Amino acid sequence: MRTSVMRPGQCRSMNARSFVRSRQLTTAVRAAKTADGPRIAIVGITGAVGQEFLTVLKERNFPYSEMKMLASARSAGKTQEFEGVTYTIEELTENSFGDIDIALFSAGGSISKTLGPAAAKAGCVVVDNSSAFRMTEGVPLVVPEVNPEAMAHIKIGGGGAIIANPNCSTIIALMAVTPLHRVATVKRMVVSTYQAASGAGAAAMEELRSQTLDVLQGKPAVPKIFPTQYAFNLFSHNSGMDEELGYNEEEIKMVKETHKIWSDPSIKITATCIRVPVMRAHAESINLEFEKDISPEEARKALEAFPGVSVIDDRKANRFPMPLDATNNDDVYVGRLRRDISRDDNKGLDLFVCGDQIKKGAALNAIQIAELLL
Repeated sequence: MRTSVMRPGQCRSMNARSFVRSRQLTTAVRAAKTADGPRIAIVGITGAVGQEFLTVLKERNFPYSEMKMLASARSAGKTQEFEGVTYTIEELTENSFGDIDIALFSAGGSISKTLGPAAAKAGCVVVDNSSAFRMTEGVPLVVPEVNPEAMAHIKIGGGGAIIANPNCSTIIALMAVTPLHRVATVKRMVVSTYQAASGAGAAAMEELRSQTLDVLQGKPAVPKIFPTQYAFNLFSHNSGMDEELGYNEEEIKMVKETHKIWSDPSIKITATCIRVPVMRAHAESINLEFEKDISPEEARKALEAFPGVSVIDDRKANRFPMPLDATNNDDVYVGRLRRDISRDDNKGLDLFVCGDQIKKGAALNAIQIAELLL
């Protein structure tokens, strides 16, 4: 099983040693600024995901007729360049959405809970990147390659609505596991995540950068965002801990969100989430138990055919997915495909996955949801 990675733009020459199969989710959305495009608002424009929204909108030539940049009062009045136009950032209020068709929210759960319903009431379709509505009954939780049917009833002009973007770790895991689930049906999933700074926002990314410089210069690392030194260290995910269960919020999110996205609460899932000193791409080690037999070769074939997935699996060269492969790239990278030798049957597999937390784990997934609205 030998599959290696190529950077976007390289020729995909096929030979026995090296090949990649990667298919993006195809849509008819290719227009950029146009008079009849939707009116877009970006909520939380100054944050890491807010900035990535702009990058992805440009990369995918998303059609829009008007663009509104929204942030807190302290950022109002600042300017933001996009596609040769200088926009003035406006203060986010409940009255910001009367002239908007699609609002891309990434300003935190409390803002979403307050202003997401206000935007929907104004007739806007909200694509929310926070955890505010993910488990709310009637709110679709969508990974476009996995369950686009969950939002099929929502369109621009059909009334306001909220669509939830799943947790970044859930998105990255399900991009890798869903094609295998469709072949052999997952019965149990055990996930260990190695999560980058970007998952905690731009301030956490800066903390990793500055602490790394300080430590290399012999200075003490001063924690500001996290409770402990981040540079040259790793620790249990910094989300809230359920002291009785011993699971943190991130781990519980992966369990509950997977059940909702797959519409199957019977699947057994457990997760351990760790913060590691990587800038913006998450990694995950995943062990799977299936209802049916599945071989590593069958798994690779399913992964290679799945849009948005690239396989890197060269055993001879010991070359498998790394966070650097995923950084700034759209695809989720999968490798270390192997049979679970702790089992006496052919119903278990292990794999290793990497995905850019800001891109597919947040901004790209949200823009793909917006594309399905058109």
